[in-house]
Amino acid sequence: MQAVFDGHNDVLFRLWQNAAKGADPVAEFIDGTRQGHIDMPRAAKGGLAGGLCAIYITSASMPDEQRDENGHYAIPLCKPLERAPSLDIALDMASIAFRIERAGGWKICRTGADIDAARAEGKFAAVLHMEGCEAIDADLAALDVFYAAGLRSLGPVWSRNTVFGHGVPFAFPSSPDTGPGLTEAGKRLVKECNRIGIAIDLAHITEKGFWDVAKLSDQPLVVSHSNAHAITPISRNLTDKQLAAVRESNGLVGLNFAVTMLREDGLKSVDTPLSDMIRHIDYLVEHVGIDGVALGSDFDGATVPAEIGDAAGLQNLVAALSGAGYGDDDLSKICRDNWLRVLRSAWHETAA
Repeated sequence: MQAVFDGHNDVLFRLWQNAAKGADPVAEFIDGTRQGHIDMPRAAKGGLAGGLCAIYITSASMPDEQRDENGHYAIPLCKPLERAPSLDIALDMASIAFRIERAGGWKICRTGADIDAARAEGKFAAVLHMEGCEAIDADLAALDVFYAAGLRSLGPVWSRNTVFGHGVPFAFPSSPDTGPGLTEAGKRLVKECNRIGIAIDLAHITEKGFWDVAKLSDQPLVVSHSNAHAITPISRNLTDKQLAAVRESNGLVGLNFAVTMLREDGLKSVDTPLSDMIRHIDYLVEHVGIDGVALGSDFDGATVPAEIGDAAGLQNLVAALSGAGYGDDDLSKICRDNWLRVLRSAWHETAA
């Protein structure tokens, strides 16, 4: 079994939502549930050894996906969120993460050595990530606090504008060049993340924002859960020019399992074959290199192929990759080693 370190999940958001309805988030994660995609039993069954766990603030209302007769759609961006309630929710999710750690459900990892130790102990290696930085102020005072608490990765925006930059809407077909890039506050955020050692994720930012970060950042470019725009022309996927920049920076792209980002037709159908996932990985390997391709499932945040189902089905993808000609060394890179390399670089660490 290949151990998998996955670059993006929304399990904290799912646990937070259910906690608001009276559920015990610690028991839900440790004992398991039929909901969503990730818990301890399913992670163990599928070889999911850890990943970046997102603190994500949802909008009060999400516009409906209205497709035309060709299956095309363009969902307007949600309105920006207020900071104070966003901060409260972010702290609630961080608290859930700490409670799970105290109960022995996972280890919150701040260094590569922490990830190695968690794997040696058989514990899920959870890295705190912030997807959209609505909880952080423009002066970055809160960034220091979240860093001290364990935050080691962030995306300046979700598909929604923030004080730091502009997000891409969900649209198919669409270029990722949908609006402005980083604000001045966003440029300060990038520089500070570089300084203190927080990975910067470009999964939801506009193409202009991507190039703003590429120009400013001294880190490898990281796009935690996106695919190839040449195959699936959704606004969230990456153009060949962006992929070339990721390769040039020794960065990484994590394959998103969301079916709308895998299928040529962009449909939201669980009957999406593993061959669509392999096709994207083949393309990413061709354009980024084997050292720059990983997994960024978007578990608990997306509709994924039925042949994967949830974390328990991860080895089905590993088997499909093996059948497509990827050897053990390549599988180790795609499944975990590429993520560990890039994170260590962003965190100012040397390789183990």
